Amino acid sequence: MREQVDAVLEDFLEDKVRVAAGRNHPLEVAGILRDFLAAGGKRIRALLCVVGWHAAGGSEDRAAVLRVAASLELFVAFALIHDDIMDDSDTRRGRPAVHRALRTRLGQSVRAERLGAGGALLVGNLALIWAQELLHIAELSVQRRRAVHALYDAMLEEVMYGQYLDVMGAGADDDVDAALQIVRYKTATATVERPLQLGAAVAGADDTTLGLCTALGLPLGEAFQIRDDLLDVFGSADGACAPGLGDLREGKRTVLLALGLRAATPAQQRRLRRLVGRADLDAQGAAEVRAILEETGARRRTEHMITSRFEQVLRVLDAAALPPAASRALRGLAVTATQYTS
Repeated sequence: MREQVDAVLEDFLEDKVRVAAGRNHPLEVAGILRDFLAAGGKRIRALLCVVGWHAAGGSEDRAAVLRVAASLELFVAFALIHDDIMDDSDTRRGRPAVHRALRTRLGQSVRAERLGAGGALLVGNLALIWAQELLHIAELSVQRRRAVHALYDAMLEEVMYGQYLDVMGAGADDDVDAALQIVRYKTATATVERPLQLGAAVAGADDTTLGLCTALGLPLGEAFQIRDDLLDVFGSADGACAPGLGDLREGKRTVLLALGLRAATPAQQRRLRRLVGRADLDAQGAAEVRAILEETGARRRTEHMITSRFEQVLRVLDAAALPPAASRALRGLAVTATQYTS
């Protein structure tokens, strides 16, 4: 299925290159997006979209669901490119972030930093426009098209609200509920719930099936992001993912950090607030943060939150009358999303 989604994306972007050449538009933009998509990514959203379609009994709209699934991957490209600009990230998937690559291309210009960010912003915008175009050319009945577009619009709105909460720092830094709200809006809905619902809507799903997608999608999406945040700080036991400095230097408002601050002594709280969010945080400072998060039990509680959500997903699947292939796929994706190490 990944290969089929990638083929849709490749054909679409090749067509964009041809159109750009005919209209004398910059050919490099489609190339930037092609390289970005080729650099990696698990295609989880696209896969979940197709699984949602299977779960709702999809069989006749395969080309349509592949286009909707491919649209989600362009939407992800938009979101990640913009996220890297806002976080001032240097890399993405082992390569320079788009804004960094464009900044390097501009050489020694005094405006290179600003122009690189501006160029990446526009590339991200175009990825979103093209995501919408792929959605529009998916051949669906009027009723199903309306359902798909309504869900897609809701997803876009939720992600923007989540990004806003993340950027503006809503809530106290030890507020676990506020951290979970960011996870829910920014990641859980767009990573799992909405992709499942979009695929199901392509197949003409009823409200019961769409509700099942929510019952599965929200806990699984939350577990996925909480795992990601945990890996960024602590790495993985098997060494596939090394401990990082990105979230700690950024001062990212994670569930892990909120749990640590809530359980910390006043002295530990002062150290966490002094160290987390420093752009010059070094390995020694990061090791101190990790030690505090261990001592307060924040790491253990975070792992428990992931496990409890995984078990919740399994209970929903056990009670759901899904086609066997869809149920197996969702169980496998649940393991992938909650137990991955790299």
